[in-house]
Amino acid sequence: MTLRPINIVILGGGFGGLAAANELRENLTQDTRITVIDKKDWFMMDLVKLWIINGTREFESSKRPLENVTKKGIEFVNEDILKIDPINRSVRTKYRQFHYDYLIIALGVELAPEQIPGLKENSFVLYDINDVPKIRDTLRQVKSGKIVMAITGLPYKCPPAPFEAALLIRSVLEETGASDSVQMDFYSPTPITLPAGGPDVSEKIFQILKSKKIEFHGNHKTIAVEPNKIKFENGETSFDILISIPPHKAPSVVIESGFAEYGKFVAVDKTCKTKYDHVYAIGDVNQIMVTEKIAVPKAGIFAESEGVTVARNIVAQIKNEFESAVFDGKGGCFLETGKGTAGYIQVDMFATPDPLTQLKSSSTEHFAEKEKFEQERLKKWL
Repeated sequence: MTLRPINIVILGGGFGGLAAANELRENLTQDTRITVIDKKDWFMMDLVKLWIINGTREFESSKRPLENVTKKGIEFVNEDILKIDPINRSVRTKYRQFHYDYLIIALGVELAPEQIPGLKENSFVLYDINDVPKIRDTLRQVKSGKIVMAITGLPYKCPPAPFEAALLIRSVLEETGASDSVQMDFYSPTPITLPAGGPDVSEKIFQILKSKKIEFHGNHKTIAVEPNKIKFENGETSFDILISIPPHKAPSVVIESGFAEYGKFVAVDKTCKTKYDHVYAIGDVNQIMVTEKIAVPKAGIFAESEGVTVARNIVAQIKNEFESAVFDGKGGCFLETGKGTAGYIQVDMFATPDPLTQLKSSSTEHFAEKEKFEQERLKKWL
């Protein structure tokens, strides 16, 4: 009797999905079938969006075809995922059905600007790849006025990114000569800039913003946006340009398939196992609580680490070895500060008694490391 191959299906070709797929392929024989399914046919790191804004990159030259994974013996399916059925161990796409022995959900988040009345119509969405070139082109035309940046929902992915964007925007305005005539204000629902980074790192970011004449306003929860006006629970302000970080939500298919309630993400522990056998959730789609109030931030570096963790435990199961891998909560994020410089935020989320974070000073070396970070992973994964 011929044994059928083991099927491992990975939903999503982002940081977590690609890291998991490559780790699995490197450690399993070719008779184990690994399939990545994604509605997009390309991969690009979100950090590149900032480089598109400051004019040093273009989208077309930065994205990579997900089809490239096939050269490594990983199958790629470019289809929309319509249903996940953990009881019958199947995934339904637009055109077919896949049966799995192991399933990794790495679908990230969906942007939900519609949750704030008027936000979509009256702002540029920082994380929307369609809005990013518009932000770039608009900035080049600005001569004076008021730019407002607003975090309008929590949690959001890559916590330092909005602050990087603000600093890069100021840098672009300095290049065009408009900086002295443009006021910049930053609004957040949180009392400090980066709660996940703790009070010390948050204060340092606050001071960096202040040094670039970017005023930070904490405890401002956005409730609606009108033309040239943003409303908060505790007031309102005017703007000429609004750049928003919209609310995020778990993908609809994840909620409809019973993995998360509306308004929440997939609850997992450090093994990233869901409540269903042989089903894991990694990256932005999940929520790993560190304390009662603090969750692991939604960041690519953590998605990558979780993907490797899950892959190692699946390999151990297939080889009848002991499962020992757990997500360690260690990583870091760059904080780009303009003109080819960046700081580095080092993180240990599971340090006791509290998460440990440290912001290393801005330098050209850290910026070079950020560029290297992108290139190394593109080369390894695709």
